[in-house]
Amino acid sequence: MNQPEPATNSPILTEHLDTQGILTLTLNRPEQFNALSEAMLLALQHALDTIDPATRVVVIAATGKAFCAGHDLREMRAHVDEPAGGEQWQRHLFNQCSRFMQTLLALPQPVICKVQGVAAAAGCQLVANCDLAIAAEHCRFAVSGINLGLFCSTPSVALSRNLQRKRAFQMLMTGEFIDARTAVDWGLLNQCVPAESLDDAVELLCRKICAKSRVAVATGKSLFYRQLELPMAEAYSAASDAMACNMMAQDVSEGIDAFFDKRPPQWTHR
Repeated sequence: MNQPEPATNSPILTEHLDTQGILTLTLNRPEQFNALSEAMLLALQHALDTIDPATRVVVIAATGKAFCAGHDLREMRAHVDEPAGGEQWQRHLFNQCSRFMQTLLALPQPVICKVQGVAAAAGCQLVANCDLAIAAEHCRFAVSGINLGLFCSTPSVALSRNLQRKRAFQMLMTGEFIDARTAVDWGLLNQCVPAESLDDAVELLCRKICAKSRVAVATGKSLFYRQLELPMAEAYSAASDAMACNMMAQDVSEGIDAFFDKRPPQWTHR
């Protein structure tokens, strides 16, 4: 049986869409260090599957001292000793998590990770998997499953695509924490800021993205990840097709006209 979430009047995930189109999804299991339980993953997946069309940017945030401690170890351990189907349940959980991580990349909207506390294991994976990430300076990051005898296999996918290979492997093999400044240097974060400046830094980045053409942002995100997995010639071919198609959008004509007229563009795709 699945272990129920602790009784609370608060939802485990909160959603807020502001007037600019910034959707904030906030992990809200502070007493459990915002662990990615089965219920939390389902809530996150549902939020992405039913995203409001007005959304321009998605922010993943969290409450409490930790951003996310990874998967819910108590929940996972409870299923290990099942007389039948234990491995099947574990496989289902990790497939569910992988689906969520891939959905983040498939969204046309950029996703920003707003990190206010420790991010470990699958929590560090979530930071790596988001398109952009900003953290408070005191935050620390690790893929620490190996300390429990469990190699962080799924986190390794996102980590190895963000960090240099040897640095990612070092984190995966030692389970040691790195600080926020090191995470910026290694490519896990875009920037780290004082804790009191975190809200402003994330909002500023959101505003910069919201000021751009929606069609250009969506085209760019889709092409960026697609070309990364292609050989050079195929990547250029895909990029050329994307750029030619993007060029025909009304926003591009407006953007070029505005550039020559020395005025701000008036995007049609808001």
